[in-house]
Amino acid sequence: MKIIAFIGFPLSGKSTATRVAKNMGIPVVVMGDVIREEAKKRGLTITDENLGKIAMELRKKEGMDAIAKRCIPIIRELGKEKGVVIVDGIRGIAEVEKFKKEFGENFTLIFIDAPIELRFKRALERKRSDDIKSIEDLKKRDERELSWGMGEAIKIADFTVENVDDLKSFEEKIRDILEQLTQYVEVEIETQINPTEDEEKVVNAVKNLFPNAEIKIEDGILIAKTKDLSKFRELLRRQKILDTARSELVKGRVNNEVVVYLNKQSATVSRVNFCDENFILSPLKVTFKLYNIPFKKFLDFLAPQTKNGKPIEEIDL
Repeated sequence: MKIIAFIGFPLSGKSTATRVAKNMGIPVVVMGDVIREEAKKRGLTITDENLGKIAMELRKKEGMDAIAKRCIPIIRELGKEKGVVIVDGIRGIAEVEKFKKEFGENFTLIFIDAPIELRFKRALERKRSDDIKSIEDLKKRDERELSWGMGEAIKIADFTVENVDDLKSFEEKIRDILEQLTQYVEVEIETQINPTEDEEKVVNAVKNLFPNAEIKIEDGILIAKTKDLSKFRELLRRQKILDTARSELVKGRVNNEVVVYLNKQSATVSRVNFCDENFILSPLKVTFKLYNIPFKKFLDFLAPQTKNGKPIEEIDL
């Protein structure tokens, strides 16, 4: 599952970016909603002052990553279907570190930048009850969020998007970057390690096809995961088996997943050899999970149609 988080000072454009994501069908978790919900439980009016006090109280009692911790179960539940979730409203480095610890390389941070004068103008235009009423109030709110470690978090953002032009231009920037980040393939490799097999050789067999796979072994079952298809894709071309691969991929498709079975012994010598599910000594079960990528595009990327044994056209994902 991929997590994409927006960070930025108040009124920088995070809500607009979130709206773009929702319009793209991407589920969204707004961290501020956790605080607003807490305010409702306490019977407090939704104002910037009340929300700020609650946020500070929660962080003091539960740690600077308190809001992030409360959001993680919500994120995991929402991400089950789409495989990607947008998180709006990160305030500090502790929250970034918590998400990175929880989701690893699947966490991406986007900093939305806008000057304070422009942000204050937006506050006056949108007239929300918890908005500030003067530029001095906005500066105080910036300082409060900086005290939570926002500056350190911004420094390690993966992307920066400037929101200084018209609304349409900003929305296009956000849409382009989200399309780039949410289209991906996740590969899961699974196989049983039989008593007669050398565990190290089985691990090497997987690594020969998917060198960057993260491997776990438990109760004799090996499970590996990766997003890197480059070596496997290269082997299909080197062995000149694109037509066979294409046929197997089509046969193994079920909705947004594609399952193929590979001969484990062949993989020990870095060769791709498709086989049946019930092949002797248990094959490598390889599942390609497609997130926001059309099957045809995936198919043409991994195993394009050929003419005289050569790809008619090569494409990128």
